[in-house]
Amino acid sequence: MNLILLEPSDFAGAADVAVLRGRRFQHIVDVHKAEVGDTLKVGVLQGQIGEGVVIERGEQHIALTVSLHRAPPPPLPLNLILALPRPKMLKRTIQHATALGVKALYLINAYRVEKSYWQSPWLAEDKLREQCLLGLEQAVDTTMPAIFLRKRFKPFVEDELPDIAAASRKLVAHPVTDTPCPVDICEHTTLAVGPEGGFIPYEVEKLQAAGFESVHLGPRILRVETALPVLLARLFPGR
Repeated sequence: MNLILLEPSDFAGAADVAVLRGRRFQHIVDVHKAEVGDTLKVGVLQGQIGEGVVIERGEQHIALTVSLHRAPPPPLPLNLILALPRPKMLKRTIQHATALGVKALYLINAYRVEKSYWQSPWLAEDKLREQCLLGLEQAVDTTMPAIFLRKRFKPFVEDELPDIAAASRKLVAHPVTDTPCPVDICEHTTLAVGPEGGFIPYEVEKLQAAGFESVHLGPRILRVETALPVLLARLFPGR
């Protein structure tokens, strides 16, 4: 936890004093081993980043005086369209995407996405939020991404995607193409990433009809949780 992420409800009394319990309290005690007078890096969800000075440490809570003075890191100029990963990979993928600065994520269906994946309890709003918070804490960020679930591929690509991707560069990661993924682009981008095994030809054709250009990462076939950070690191290095 590189950032102690605070929520407005933590400020129950004075406007600049946050009281923490539960997981964050335990982390501060067990990992940071913070005592009264120690300073921790903190940020308010959807707000600014700064420092929190420990003013009280109890058996089940810790109180911090909070001073905020800088904005969170800028978001990636990206809409991410991602075929729903298998449940055990979903958690890591959400964390990685959040830590890398993705703020608009569409989880979509595809032919190679098993129907059972959509029944995963990890798709519940509170579970997705939990993984996003872990990603924000890792990256020292406070801006929560928006995650949208779309269970029908064709209606999404035909009816919604044109508006989502309007005025952006449109790319689909696809191993069967001659065009390498571009590097260090300076424009807003909509990136589509398929499931394990990739999008089927019909899906690639539908995306191409919507203006998407197929790009590859080289001869190696990568898992989604590996391919996503590689793609974003190539497209937006240093961001």
